Amino acid sequence: MAKATKKQALGRGLSALLKDPENDIQSASDKNADKVVGNIVELDLDTIEVNPFQPRSNFNDEALRELATSIRELGVIQPITVRKIDFNKYQLVSGERRFRASKLVGLATIPSYIRIANDQESLEMALVENIQRQDLDPIEIALSYQRLIDEIELTQEKLSDRVGKKRSTITNYLRLLRLDPIIQTGIRDGFVTMGHGRALVNIEKKEDQISLYERIVGDNLSVRDTEKAVKAYHEGSATKKTSPKSDQGAAFVKSGTNALTERLSVKVAIQANPKGKGKITIPFHSEEEFNRIKKLIIGE
Repeated sequence: MAKATKKQALGRGLSALLKDPENDIQSASDKNADKVVGNIVELDLDTIEVNPFQPRSNFNDEALRELATSIRELGVIQPITVRKIDFNKYQLVSGERRFRASKLVGLATIPSYIRIANDQESLEMALVENIQRQDLDPIEIALSYQRLIDEIELTQEKLSDRVGKKRSTITNYLRLLRLDPIIQTGIRDGFVTMGHGRALVNIEKKEDQISLYERIVGDNLSVRDTEKAVKAYHEGSATKKTSPKSDQGAAFVKSGTNALTERLSVKVAIQANPKGKGKITIPFHSEEEFNRIKKLIIGE
């Protein structure tokens, strides 16, 4: 208990030091900087602003209320990290959920690690520290990787070293940003997984991505089923490019396709070459439908 009291008293003492205009610390070389930078300090919540570089954009309201309840009972166990931007003004680097939850329960102060950094360093710290979190969704992680590449000018190799991930892992996340925004939202909201997204990204046309995405959600397709569907999509595209259209192979196919489709009540596909050779494909989706079609064809 004595140790906890001493630690809190130290935090209050550093808070007073930071509020003294004669000790306005702006860099690590300033007087008393060593007493503040890297130490836990109780900061007034109203002196802290949120970080515009924060990669997280979704905050679950229920989870935030649960955290607020925990903070009300136990206090803030893990300090937030801030950077000093002006006299008695700070900006969040990490810990926005704890910051928001503390405001919800009406706390006046919050334990904080203080760092001194410029905007670029702050962006890198925020992104790298948040990427390590377990509760970021795949799209948030992908966007964070992309910002590090674009704004910090890191190569994928350097980014791999910085965040401790294989380059192939980073590449897989970045590829998700090639998905249609509707599918990205679906990943963020949990309708499909990153595995589904990795399969869908192999389809270049956005409208075809959306079509298969709707099928995944509607039919509850697994990742493996999705991979098979993507493979079938590409095989179908290759067939269209290398084979004549079914209704161009022979004149009789045009009327025959419509007649069979109407007779069997399923969309019949016919492929035929100009010489009259070809094949008929009759799809079915259940044993019952197969037996119905069989009965129509052979009369049993």
